[in-house]
Formats: sequence, C-alpha cells, structure tokens
Amino acid sequence: MSAASTRSRTPDRLCAEAVDLARTAAEEAAAPGVVGEHVGMVSEGDRVVTHFFEAKELGYRGWRWAVTVARASRAKVVTLDETVLLPGPDALLAPEWVPWSERLRPGDLGPGDLLPTEAEDLRLEPGFTGEDEAPPNSAVSGEMAELAEAEDAEVTAGTPANLPITPSRGSIAAVAEELGLRRARVLSRYGLHTAADRWEDAFGPQTPMAQAAPATCATCAFLVPIGGSLGQAFGVCANEFSPADGRVVSLSYGCGAHSEAAVMPRTPRPAPPVVDETKVEPFPLRPAPDSGSVPPVADETSAELGHS
Repeated sequence: MSAASTRSRTPDRLCAEAVDLARTAAEEAAAPGVVGEHVGMVSEGDRVVTHFFEAKELGYRGWRWAVTVARASRAKVVTLDETVLLPGPDALLAPEWVPWSERLRPGDLGPGDLLPTEAEDLRLEPGFTGEDEAPPNSAVSGEMAELAEAEDAEVTAGTPANLPITPSRGSIAAVAEELGLRRARVLSRYGLHTAADRWEDAFGPQTPMAQAAPATCATCAFLVPIGGSLGQAFGVCANEFSPADGRVVSLSYGCGAHSEAAVMPRTPRPAPPVVDETKVEPFPLRPAPDSGSVPPVADETSAELGHS
C-alpha cells in the first residue's frame, strides 16, 4: 500500500475536528431544527473530510446531511467545500424512474388523453400516399378492353397519359384506398404479429374456456369475419352471452355459447280439451240409498243415530 493511499484513508485532524463548522453549514442549508446528531465522517482524500448529520425532515427517513470541509496544504484554517442531503444505507428512496412509454398499460388511456406514437415505431411502416405513384402510360389493348368490360372496369378512349384527367378507377391510388393502404402509416409485419399474439393469449385455443368448449369459433354462426391478413386466423364474436362478445377471437377459440353446441327443445304444448256434446251424463240431485256406510233399514224410526 502506498503512502498516498494511507494518507487518503486517514482523516485530517483539523478537518475531523471541524464538526461545529460543518453543523453550522448544514443548519444554514436546511430548515431550522432538522439537522440532528453527528453520525460519522469519512475521509475523501488529502485534507478533505465529509461530516454526516442526521436528517430529521419528514419523508427523509435514513437520509443524512453531508458537509465536506477541506484544508489547504500547510494551512491551519479549515474551509467549507459543499453541503448536500444524501441518502444513507437504510434510506427510503423512490423507485427507479421509468419512462412513461414503458409505464403505460392497456386501459390507461382515458377521454381527452393523447397517446403520441414514435416516428420509428416498429409496429408501423409507411403506407401508400401517392407521392411515388408511377405515371399511367400504358395503352389498353383490345383483349384488355374486353376483360375490363367483363370486369365492369373503366376504359378510356386513349392512353391515360394523354388524357386531361387521370382516371381514378383502377389506378394504383384507388386500389390502395380500397385495400386500406392510403394512409400515412400502416401496420408492419411486426405489428401484425404482436397483435395476433396478444389476441391469441386473451381468446385463443390455449385458454381454459376454449379447452372446455364443444366446438371452435370457426364453425359458430356468431363469428363475424374480418378483412385483411388477420382475417385468416381471427374474427369478431357477436354473441351477447359469450365472454368474448365484441372481442377479436381466434378461429380456434370456443365457448359454451357456440351456436351449434346444443339445440333447445321446444316447450311441449298441452293437448286441446275434448268435449263430447252427444253423450248425456245423469247427475242425481239426491244420493242413492245404498251409497252410505250403513246398510239401509226398513223402518227409519228405528235407525241408530249417525245413520247415513
């Protein structure tokens, strides 16, 4: 170990004794009554010492006032270097700062909020704006004219390059607009894959609901197809009783509300009443003599009480 290293680890005597100077500097920088006891010191180098004082401010548990003092070579006067509030070993610190773009979660966007999209967002790529559209300079042949008539397309009398107005039907811009590409930016392949992974995690074949479903959404009448390349694997559920109502679901997803899962039996209707108007049933006004539980007697005066 060199002599310089030994000197740097040994606090300077005059700087180490300058506790009152360090406390006065800390009290001037802090509010009154928030500088606590002297809790230690450390040598920062030759004739440079930092004194630590307990911080009693609310919300700064474990923090310390650090006051650094120094002394010039061969000088007997200790001067103030800096005063700062620093966290101690057991200080209460705020969590590491995270950019807002990484803190944002689905559902955080509310009414009136604006979510800017980065210019180099990997989920997007430039769309067709028409700035690099090729000029239509090819003439329509007879065979192409017959094909255009069969396809109900627009055919001009001459070459499009010689017309005063370029026909819009059948042009690159019209086709791009029909395909949904006439926008400043469209989804990139990465954006399509991330959306597909996210939708499949929520309503895909590996979910517990799909594992217990009687059939997949591909055979359900409540599935609404969607366009584009994602339409080959996803659709929109239109069953109000399904947990995925109004959500994008995988064609391999399924639930118990499948249209063909079970057919509800019809409610049985009672048979209509049958009334026979041709038959007459006699209705006696008095009960028959032999309808009681006691046999009839010839003399009614000699009958016991309770005879019916």
